[in-house]
Amino acid sequence: MGVVLPVLFALLAAFSNALATVLQRRAALSVPQSQGFRPGLVVDLLRRPVWIAGMLAVVVAGVGQAVALATGPLSLVQPLFVLELPLALLLASLMTGRHLAPPLWLAVGGVVVGLGIALASAAPGGGTAEVPLDRWLSALAACAGAAVLLAAAGLRRPVGKARAGCLGASTAVCYALTAALMKDSMRVLETEGVTGFLTTWQTYAFAAAGVGAVLLLEHAMQGGPLVASQPALTLGDAAVSLLLGVVLYREDLRGGWWIVPQLLGVALIVVGVLTLARRGIDLRTGE
Repeated sequence: MGVVLPVLFALLAAFSNALATVLQRRAALSVPQSQGFRPGLVVDLLRRPVWIAGMLAVVVAGVGQAVALATGPLSLVQPLFVLELPLALLLASLMTGRHLAPPLWLAVGGVVVGLGIALASAAPGGGTAEVPLDRWLSALAACAGAAVLLAAAGLRRPVGKARAGCLGASTAVCYALTAALMKDSMRVLETEGVTGFLTTWQTYAFAAAGVGAVLLLEHAMQGGPLVASQPALTLGDAAVSLLLGVVLYREDLRGGWWIVPQLLGVALIVVGVLTLARRGIDLRTGE
């Protein structure tokens, strides 16, 4: 089966998530801001058609991500979601009728080239199909603890970069954990059918983690500027997913001198993402 199918579905999911980000940020900025964690925020957003459209895009992204994770390694699929930010900015520029400046095009190119170099040199693959329960318990405890601590740190701060950055990082941990759990539940679906899928704990765990990630994402979008939340979300999701792929699924990455081009690719990605977040178009106003 190779890497073609998981890459194609991961790219579809990244595009759908980028569209969802644009639509959800427009909706999130149209409701009153809150200083604390407010579950009622979703009730307000349900009255916004643009938010509903964004959630439909999330569903499409979820299907694409599930297929990608079922056919490819976590450490290959999730880093491709780094492309969400440049795709979101390109979509926002189309919706607002504003053109991206040359430096932003260079940043987009840097992210794409950097991602290609990093993945080609790392050549993620291998791994085990089933994760033992003891390994899951350690990962769940670590991710849950990190997400709670980051969210609590963000919610204690006023609206601004620190708040948005912490909430964005917390969201990233939840997204990465959701992907790891989804991959395992897709294995159960393939081996045990629908009945097994509906009775395994991983299915309900990834659903709970996904709901938590969506709620945290809405608060991160309200919590401060995109320059703070988006890099934490984009880079954090890729980093934590890569770690979970290696630790949980025992996926392989090239070592030795291959680490040099991997670091070069990561550097290009980081610089590109920070540039896009700092100088990019606001997803509501286009400025």
